[in-house]
Amino acid sequence: MTSLGLAAHPAPRDDEAIDPFRERVARRISVCKRILGAEVQFEADDEAWLAPIEAAYGGLPAHRLPTAAPALRIELRLAEPTDPSSLQAPPPVRMRSGAGLLCGVMDAAHYAAIAPAQRQALVVASRAMLARHAYHVRYELIEFAVFVLAQRAQGLVPLHGACVGRNGRGVLLLGDSGAGKSTLALHSLLGGLDFLAEDAVFVQPEHLLATGVSNFLHVKDDAFRFVEDAGVRDWIRASPTIHRRSGVEKYEVDLRDGYGRLAPAPLELAGVVLVSDQPSGRLLTPLAADEATARLSADQPYAAGLPGWQDFCRQCTRLGVHRLARARHPDDAVAVLSTWLDR
Repeated sequence: MTSLGLAAHPAPRDDEAIDPFRERVARRISVCKRILGAEVQFEADDEAWLAPIEAAYGGLPAHRLPTAAPALRIELRLAEPTDPSSLQAPPPVRMRSGAGLLCGVMDAAHYAAIAPAQRQALVVASRAMLARHAYHVRYELIEFAVFVLAQRAQGLVPLHGACVGRNGRGVLLLGDSGAGKSTLALHSLLGGLDFLAEDAVFVQPEHLLATGVSNFLHVKDDAFRFVEDAGVRDWIRASPTIHRRSGVEKYEVDLRDGYGRLAPAPLELAGVVLVSDQPSGRLLTPLAADEATARLSADQPYAAGLPGWQDFCRQCTRLGVHRLARARHPDDAVAVLSTWLDR
């Protein structure tokens, strides 16, 4: 009788016991984007992920590199419900690695786990974090996963810098934070140069082809002092503001619905500029090869430890590395870059 009673009244379903790792959770949404020369497949378990994906990668030029485009896969999953009051500020991201994984961890509910060898990544965030801090989820988790996978899969050199160009040729803008790279990138855009990227540039060292994600430009209030066009000022001021981890507040200007032209394809570098915040009577000063290599390594400590760095430096010194002094007006510096690109 006991066995009959159990058969007639089965125990309640325990989903955590059946699938403790949530391996059987359906990925309801699949979106494919061409990013940094790679085919990136996003597989999400909820429509809440569509907004940050489109904000980051919708409407961008599909850059192609000479090598075959690798297929990358990123799973996006919602965490268990989180108390919104605990997310007044997003936790800082801590980097971890081990067993072939690279991780960016905010906390147990918000993280990215990347497996470069498998060309896959998992990004997890709560619905509350997506609603309250969409910028940090996009920038610190989703874009982090995309950038690492695309860079590792294609042997690209990742650089903290900007890049602008014309007719398929580009100038790489490097330098310390606060040196004026974003302001120079803005005025290059307004001055008719193609905009490739303002924060992260990825270079294929063999061909010195630069690619990037030309979605946003981040500028502070002080950028307005050189902008005379009222329409441009209104465009920037209408943009949302973001707060960097450093505490700096910037406008996040979407370049897909405003002024200027986005680079339609990767740019072949014509030269490298180290932007300085110090004025000089001579705007552009060439650097000797040894000094250029030393300054590039000091400016890009992470990239300097990766494969491809030596080839990148050798190619850059062949083209010419210059110091660009602070001009009285950014347009003066843009004119110098334009002349360089027209050679």
